[in-house]
Amino acid sequence: MYGEYGYMEEGKLGKAYDHRLLRRLAPYTFPYKKLVISALMLTLMTTLLDLTLPYLTKIAIDRYILSSWYRADLTKVDETTKRELRKNLENKLEKSADGSQGFISHEMIKKIDPALLYQLRNRKVIQDDRFYKLTPALRKEFPGLEKQAIHLEHGSMMVPLGDLDSLKPGDVLKIRGKDLQGLSQVGMVLLAFLLVSFWFGYGENYLLELIGQRITQDIRLDLFRRMQSQGLSFFDRHPVGRLVTRVTNDIENLNEMFKSVMVTVLKDFFILTGILVILLYLNWRLALVSFALIPLIFGVALLFSSMARDAFRELRAKVAKMNAFLQERIAGMRIIQLFGTEKFQEESFAEINHENYLAGMKQIRVFAIFMPVMDLFSSFTVALIIWYGGGKVIGEQLSLGSLVAFISYIQMFFRPIRDISEKYNIMQAAMASTERIIEFMDQKEEIPEPEAPLKPAKHEGHLEFRNVSFGYHRDHPVLHDVSFEVKPGEMVAIVGATGAGKTTVVNLIERFYDAAEGIILLDGRDIRQRSQEELRSSIGLVMQDVFIFSGSLVDNILLGEERRSVEALDESIKQANADRFIQALPAGLNQEISEEGANLSAGERQLLSFARALAYDPSLLILDEATSSVDPETERLIQEAIFKMTKRRTTLVVAHRLSTIRGADRILVMHHGRIREQGTHDELMALGGIYYKLNRFREV
Repeated sequence: MYGEYGYMEEGKLGKAYDHRLLRRLAPYTFPYKKLVISALMLTLMTTLLDLTLPYLTKIAIDRYILSSWYRADLTKVDETTKRELRKNLENKLEKSADGSQGFISHEMIKKIDPALLYQLRNRKVIQDDRFYKLTPALRKEFPGLEKQAIHLEHGSMMVPLGDLDSLKPGDVLKIRGKDLQGLSQVGMVLLAFLLVSFWFGYGENYLLELIGQRITQDIRLDLFRRMQSQGLSFFDRHPVGRLVTRVTNDIENLNEMFKSVMVTVLKDFFILTGILVILLYLNWRLALVSFALIPLIFGVALLFSSMARDAFRELRAKVAKMNAFLQERIAGMRIIQLFGTEKFQEESFAEINHENYLAGMKQIRVFAIFMPVMDLFSSFTVALIIWYGGGKVIGEQLSLGSLVAFISYIQMFFRPIRDISEKYNIMQAAMASTERIIEFMDQKEEIPEPEAPLKPAKHEGHLEFRNVSFGYHRDHPVLHDVSFEVKPGEMVAIVGATGAGKTTVVNLIERFYDAAEGIILLDGRDIRQRSQEELRSSIGLVMQDVFIFSGSLVDNILLGEERRSVEALDESIKQANADRFIQALPAGLNQEISEEGANLSAGERQLLSFARALAYDPSLLILDEATSSVDPETERLIQEAIFKMTKRRTTLVVAHRLSTIRGADRILVMHHGRIREQGTHDELMALGGIYYKLNRFREV
């Protein structure tokens, strides 16, 4: 599944895996379904307002800017045609005082059935000349216009539009005051809609960001929790760089998807659907002409999605590979500089970086083709509308406002399709990240907890191995039928050559791994029948490689266990002989420690780990090579601490320095995963076996 540096190899999961992704993410969205619904409602309202704006433009042009009336000679039509006209015009046909003439507004004439309109124009029923309607008040103020005017039933009159050209600009504005007022109203409504749309958009973006942050916070916490619950075998196989990438970069990609795609995809769907409905309402013939390219557009979009999918997967794999490489090399920078391999590492990184560059360019090429193609389709559709719709406007079968609205809606129609590039970018990055996150969540290498954990009656640190066998890999066993006992209060040491299995014994006692065969008892209970928290609180482990977290000294000792009393903390520090160097620090226990304890010596870090183990007052203390990397003075302090602790604790010591365990009650000698010898120092030396040879080798 993963390559050398922990990146997901191409094509392992396949498209069949995709249908599970969103379903697996669904439980994280359920707690926020009310917020999602609220964001969806705001999105719907914002979409409706956005769709209204071009229609307001149409109203402004047709009703007010191009306000005029067409004359219809009603003497040339029968009663049936008159009724049909009234039906088409919704009873908005103005009649002359004598009833011989009718007037149809520029806006309403487009609602007449085109076939009927063609007949009426052909029969000269509807004339080409245009008129402007003057109210009774204006009629009295401009009596000179009555010469060629036609009087209406309610006192108004229709003036030939050409007569207005002879008036002064001020008089024209006065006559058209109602149109100017209408334009002002449309402008105010437009401004109000923009303000409301702004606040709806603000609420929508805020809710989407809030939902995305909360969901990704939950997923990141759950992923970290699952990582912590995994057995050590999980971390043996997964590099740190890969794990960090999952919890940071991949989770952030999900956040982008939730806030940028989750609801806005629905918004795009609403916009596209709304535009299709409005265009059909405005003029279904022109709408069908505009829709001619839609199948081709969606075909190109599907082809693009397929190409972009592969490009994104490859890019994410290369990014993960580069992150893992960088993490390993930065962590091992001391070794790189020590052996002077900077040039080799630079060449290796250059190769990985070039692979990432090629994957990025592949992605860019996909989008570089898609975006211009979408722009070309958009421009071609607008040109088609201008050609076909413009002819309809000239033939007065379509209003100019409707044509302008058509162009605006078509440009709006292509906006979500163009946005698919960005959203598909985010979606594919999120899907690739989700694959990796779910891949990790599905891996269950946890040490199983007992259904009904048992607690020992007393905590004495009584340890017993019974015929224990174990191997990190099935084909390579490390321990073979190991049996021994550490009685309460005893100090038992384990020695042996490198690879004998000493550290594996410690791992099994701490239950980092479970034995393949046999059982391990602590205080008379199988450790598999005890909860891991209770078991590990009974055992104090001091390792050779001490890990120090950045933070204060007290935080490194307690590790978040604030319930420990000040007295218990002070006692553990004194028993570990760490009080001397802590008191010498400027801030004492509150002294800030840099990453990995870089501002502490190796001996100080070791004493600090001693205090950390003792802070929990364990019944069994395990020292795994605890003195192998310290100076003689610190070793003396540790020996004094061990002497204090073994008076009331069971102690198991794993040591390379045989001088540190000569006073042990019993020494176990391991060789090739078996206990070959055991006894006191003097007994083993007298035996002249493996222990004797180890001592002689150390002396040499």
